Amino acid sequence: MSTNPPFPPGFLWGAATSAYQIEGSPLADGAGASIWHGFSHQPGAVANGDTGDRACDHYRRADADLDFMAELGLTAYRFSVAWGRVLPKGTGRVNAKGLDFYQRLVDGLLERGIQPMVTLYHWDLPEALEARGGWRNPDSARWFANYAATLFDALDDRVGLWVTLNEPWVSTVLGHLSGEHAPGRRSLSEPPRVAHHQLCAHGEAVAAYRELGRHQIGISLNLEPQQPATDSPQDREAARRRHHFINRWFLDPLLLGHYPDELAAIFGADWPRFPPEDLQRIQAPLDFLGINYYSRGLVRHDPTELPCAARRIAPPDRPCTAMGWEVYPEGLTETLLWVKQRYGDLPLYITENGAAFDDPAPVGNQVQDPERVDYLRTHLVAARAAIAQGVDLRGYFAWSLLDNFEWAEGYAKRFGLVHVDHITQCRTLKASARYYQALISEGG
Repeated sequence: MSTNPPFPPGFLWGAATSAYQIEGSPLADGAGASIWHGFSHQPGAVANGDTGDRACDHYRRADADLDFMAELGLTAYRFSVAWGRVLPKGTGRVNAKGLDFYQRLVDGLLERGIQPMVTLYHWDLPEALEARGGWRNPDSARWFANYAATLFDALDDRVGLWVTLNEPWVSTVLGHLSGEHAPGRRSLSEPPRVAHHQLCAHGEAVAAYRELGRHQIGISLNLEPQQPATDSPQDREAARRRHHFINRWFLDPLLLGHYPDELAAIFGADWPRFPPEDLQRIQAPLDFLGINYYSRGLVRHDPTELPCAARRIAPPDRPCTAMGWEVYPEGLTETLLWVKQRYGDLPLYITENGAAFDDPAPVGNQVQDPERVDYLRTHLVAARAAIAQGVDLRGYFAWSLLDNFEWAEGYAKRFGLVHVDHITQCRTLKASARYYQALISEGG
């Protein structure tokens, strides 16, 4: 029998959350409203009229949640900072009470032997900045870099891993193209500029970190293989376009210094020309890349689906999650290997991976979620297969620690390892949490 451990020594076993999805109390102690606070209060914007006003009440229950993390044996925890909790207007005055919450959270993690990974931006732009044009304003790169520097100065003595942006593709496309997410805008011309300004913000933040920080900084991107629904030439071309649109739009400028040529064809006259100096700062060297993986894209040509003329469809006769996403673990191996082959041996973390299922209510302080157990198991097998083929994978963060506010789906979709009763706020460990706990204790 081989004596080699199934995962590398020092591999991080984590879980992930985001501020607006779990904290609640979005305006407490002097915090400024975010675009998600405003968006979720618009009639019809979120399923069942749900908002993040209470969420998982983590802002007031952080110590108890930290104890759950310790019980699970997590060695790392990825969370995001609510920008407006620290800078109520997005720039200018620091809100000491808001910053103190994150100081205490980091200290609590370290006291329990859990390494923090801090995400600076997970979609909750301060409303005060949205009123100034938000990510459509090129000044947003400077706003973000100044905010990032505030966090570096306060926390870098205790935080070893930083993520600048989480899934900028989602906040660009769902927030400014389809309008499904905050700020709820619908435009074909805005997304290229919004994406570019977020990438510039990332580059400015990395530059600030090289001056102020002493550890590691990266970015987290949602990636998924795109495969044609049929063998028809139209579907094959549609899958190719969607691959450029999703997987290469952000990775190419970050790691190769240029946008894919195909984006100009996809967006047509709406694709701008960007200054070369912008692309130079976007390509600031990364210490690691975070990959968020959930499923593959099974793609069909559809000329009504702009800008790609491609539609992702649910596959027939395949298991899907409650989100309608196919359970496709082999796509994780494929994604990790593609990143290595195209962009080189950059250290990688799986910064999100998980699934929503229609979990039963707790019975006897137990929640049976065998589908999620199987999802975690098969995706970790897929991750290990990539490691065996030379991928430098250094950690895995399950999404999510808690059943939370799932953006436009409200509280209808449950991704958590820990069941949350959103009326009583009672927490119950699911079978998947116990599985993950045992896995961590055995080193994978």
